Amino acid sequence: MVYVFSDAMRLYEHEAKKVFHEMGIPIPKQYGIINSPNELEKMEMEFPVMLKSMVLVGGRGKAGGIRKAGDMEEAKIIAEKLLNMNIRGYKVNAVLIEEALEAIHECYIGITMDPITFENVIMASAYGGMDIEKLAKEKPDDILKIKTLNDESAIKKLASFLSKKLDRSEEELYSLVSKLYEAYQKFDAKVCEINPLMVTDDGIIAADAKIVLDDNALFRQSQLLKMLGITEKRHDVSEPTRNEVRAYNAGIPYVDLLPENASKDPEKIYVGLVPGGAGYGIFSIDEVINIGKRFFDGKLIPVNFMDSGGGPSQDKVAEMFHLLMDNPLVDVIITSRFGGISSCDVFIRGLIQALRERYEKGKRIIPVYGRMVGTDLPSARNFLEKAMEETPDALKDMEIVVGNQKIMADVIKESIEKYVVKHEN
Repeated sequence: MVYVFSDAMRLYEHEAKKVFHEMGIPIPKQYGIINSPNELEKMEMEFPVMLKSMVLVGGRGKAGGIRKAGDMEEAKIIAEKLLNMNIRGYKVNAVLIEEALEAIHECYIGITMDPITFENVIMASAYGGMDIEKLAKEKPDDILKIKTLNDESAIKKLASFLSKKLDRSEEELYSLVSKLYEAYQKFDAKVCEINPLMVTDDGIIAADAKIVLDDNALFRQSQLLKMLGITEKRHDVSEPTRNEVRAYNAGIPYVDLLPENASKDPEKIYVGLVPGGAGYGIFSIDEVINIGKRFFDGKLIPVNFMDSGGGPSQDKVAEMFHLLMDNPLVDVIITSRFGGISSCDVFIRGLIQALRERYEKGKRIIPVYGRMVGTDLPSARNFLEKAMEETPDALKDMEIVVGNQKIMADVIKESIEKYVVKHEN
């Protein structure tokens, strides 16, 4: 969600299923959580069983993190493999053991909020077990999406839609969707999702469960957190990109603004950002968009959010630039160091370290434009001037304004103009 620094907290599947169970939503029989294959022998269970990796990321099934076992020997072998896995950069430390179901059909139900209108959005599909985004592209007629401000008729429409698709009673589906919507409202959730909802001989059962809580409302959810045994706030890491995982492992607050593996429009200029603190990071995104609209026909696309404030080390600053230069989307980097807590001297040493390392190793170097002003500016200026004399070839694509004689908006505008001239030549 990065270690996504957001205002959301995702529950593990077994936690979400505990919530569903409390709300009367049918779930598979839960046998427990293991951290070692040997713990399986202590469990009372009936085979076959499902073994599910407990990590807060999507795509577990595709990565091989969800497996079915027919007996104890097979379960131990699978558990050993799962507990040695990394899924999208996250180590599997726990595995959920639950009843294996035989599905006649699978479908999808989800509830979230439109961040623009603040309307609740209820979605359903007659097909489940796959990415809803992919499903929307491939089978748009099989998805029903309703925006509502707590309108009971929306739930009835959804139940009716699924009833016709699944050949199940509308009353049964209405009851389930109502309970899911009640959970969404009661626990201040941002997302409540069942994917897949399995149709079995015994009825409809939530084979998977996803709940993302609004952490701004956690003060109202003390009883829920107590029930789940959660004592610390955890950030949502539900869908981190490779860049976000890399940044998290380096201790860098970072968010990709574009989907992973996004296609690059050759008519656009993709701008990577290494600003100062978090607030300045958000401002930089807005400023790039505004300047793009005013002077460049809307062709500027900010690629990322990053927080480089708080006094990062020289190596961490270097990694911030490596991260963006390793991203094939990024055409140009705009950076700004308004030194307060953070040192301009450490910042410029980190930037130059990154450029020199890439030059020596023959790695891709893209233009870096920016400004620095504030703490340790004299020593930073001296180091920059000396470095330009010592390694001009490695630093030829870097241009840093020293001091505050230019506002950042002008720095961005002039930097893009220079990039365009170089690119055309």
